[in-house]
Amino acid sequence: MHIRRLSGPSRPLPSPLRPRTMTRTGGALLAAAALLVSACSAGSSATSAAMALPGSAAQRVPASYYAQRLTWHGCQVTGFECATMKAPRDYADPGAGDVSLAVARKKATSPGKRLGSLLVNPGGPGGSAVDYLEKYAGTGYPAELRARYDMVAVDPRGVARSEPVECLDGPRMDSFTQTDVTPDDQRETDRLVDAYRHFAEGCGQHSANLLRHVSTVEAARDMDILRAVLGDRKLTYVGASYGTFLGATYADLFPRRVGRLVLDGAMDPSLSALSLNEGQTAGFETAFQSFARDCVRQTGCPLGGRGTSPAKVGVNLKAFFRKLDRSPLATGDPKGRRLGEALATTGVIAAMYDQTAWPRLRQALTLAMSKRDGAGLLALSDSYYERDASGKYSNLMFANAAVNCVDLPPSFSTPEEVKRALPAFEKLSPVFGKGLAWSALSCAYWPVRATGHAHRIAANGAAPIVVVGTTRDPATPYPWARSLASQLSSGRLLTYDGDGHTAFGRGSKCIDTAIDTYLLRGTPPAKGKRCS
Repeated sequence: MHIRRLSGPSRPLPSPLRPRTMTRTGGALLAAAALLVSACSAGSSATSAAMALPGSAAQRVPASYYAQRLTWHGCQVTGFECATMKAPRDYADPGAGDVSLAVARKKATSPGKRLGSLLVNPGGPGGSAVDYLEKYAGTGYPAELRARYDMVAVDPRGVARSEPVECLDGPRMDSFTQTDVTPDDQRETDRLVDAYRHFAEGCGQHSANLLRHVSTVEAARDMDILRAVLGDRKLTYVGASYGTFLGATYADLFPRRVGRLVLDGAMDPSLSALSLNEGQTAGFETAFQSFARDCVRQTGCPLGGRGTSPAKVGVNLKAFFRKLDRSPLATGDPKGRRLGEALATTGVIAAMYDQTAWPRLRQALTLAMSKRDGAGLLALSDSYYERDASGKYSNLMFANAAVNCVDLPPSFSTPEEVKRALPAFEKLSPVFGKGLAWSALSCAYWPVRATGHAHRIAANGAAPIVVVGTTRDPATPYPWARSLASQLSSGRLLTYDGDGHTAFGRGSKCIDTAIDTYLLRGTPPAKGKRCS
């Protein structure tokens, strides 16, 4: 069964097949050493920053958090430095204890021309920013950016190395991911509800002290402490997918602390969880139709020959899913897992994030449909869930649910509400609509109440913020980027006319040049700029 991450029902899924990896996360990997901040610069920056906090925030956060000094040491990956930063576990009661946050950096290669720190976040929620930095951004971002900026990442609270939320062990997670999310009768519906309840109970049992304090607002406030500790007067940031919501939330809280912000694959903070789910459902249908048109142009497409319509390709795929529901395929998995409808659907969804994964998906579908071998689709599904060969899962999906469920009230409260919504979801996506509708029920059983709500973000007083939207993005549909750019008082929309999730670093020289210019010189793209 697939949980929506930004991946998930209430947030866009992190990309499983990104070369830069994670977020935008998965079989695509989750692709920071900055200058050691002197006691003097850190202290003076921290003092002025704390005094600049909006409203009563400055009064609630002890100055000691802003004045702390990080102790850097070598990371396991050569060339990177790691440290641990402290932040209040509960910003409403900072004396109640700390949360420990993992920070990594890679120093600017031309320190004499250094502009400051560039903080990166790959999305999720739940994607490890530290992994992304070490595996992609710290070596894969354009050389001039890495020369002028210390590349920095912090795993948000509850994620990876920052007091990770834990919910289920490997065997239980295997069972959970195989649960049928397109129930055909009351028995299957009850089984799905039980799976959601057990998942939520596991999170409550293993991470009770942190679950109430993993919101995006709290993560954004943590970022402001890090900004000050690094000695930066303003935040320079590149966030992708869910990372755009994190960045926009920061701008909302600290508009005059905004330096140069790039929000790539934008979310719309004004939408409810249900509206986000509906938008993402339509987005995956758009992406699937692009895949379908490409597939039938290739020799040996398992879903139809040349000239077959996308609608017919979808009908053929759904027929294959129904066969798997009745008779799962062998996969050769050492744990004995078979490929049923749930895992196969997740495998297909995983490949929608990046069109470079489409050949792999065609091969996996051909293997399954022609040779009754589910290994290829299972591998795609495992990449999405970040399950390794030993059967261990990263905490991505646990943190994903924890953040999603606390950020917004649930889309649905009961199975009956889902059933009433099914026609609308299936109209949005004949292929994925039913499963995505039922996936949106998961937060209904969460052990803590949501603390956030949908709202527009203007960030009045912020410097220009670049919002990037991809026209056929499955996980963060293009209308979300247009909406966020229009909400932000200083928003500047940059459009990529293409497929896949997000745009920066995915092959468009036009997009990359526009973003590089903004980050290096502070000049945002021209209004209405479009790239292909």
